[in-house]
Amino acid sequence: MRKRLRLVIGISFAFLMTSCGMSTQSVQEDSIQSNQEEILMDSDFAEFENVELIGVDIGKLSDEEREILLRQAEYCQAMTDEDTDKMREIVSEDMVFVHMSGRKQSREEYFADIEDGSLGYYTIGIEKPVIEVDGDRATITYTSVLNANAYGARGTFRMSGTHAYEKVDGNWMLVNR
Repeated sequence: MRKRLRLVIGISFAFLMTSCGMSTQSVQEDSIQSNQEEILMDSDFAEFENVELIGVDIGKLSDEEREILLRQAEYCQAMTDEDTDKMREIVSEDMVFVHMSGRKQSREEYFADIEDGSLGYYTIGIEKPVIEVDGDRATITYTSVLNANAYGARGTFRMSGTHAYEKVDGNWMLVNR
């Protein structure tokens, strides 16, 4: 059974229920929450069981920005699923990955580490993404909240970074900047 995507929207969308019942403000916020859930379902974000969107109002994103966020979530879910075939669909062949230690790896070296278990991703949070789209190029800057086992170091790692995307044959591909 797949878990629903958990979306942390922020204080303005928090549930303000009390033991005495719901206030008018709570009813409005429930309506906003329902609206957010509909947008999630329309955008297919609900399919990601190991990816959490944190601090993003999906309703305020343009269609193109939503496409980039969706592609990033697909990539993150593939990481947690150890689905390197799916990752190959998303990541350009010449991609170079740079780890927080500064170590650089080719796409295939990185995928081999995922396949042999040297890198294991359990959940990934995409926190406060800022998405910029300029024609067939886009970037997504966010804090990645990784619950992972990275080369024997198990824990939750928070890293800020930017991924660059380029539209190739109608699909957004993760590319070098």
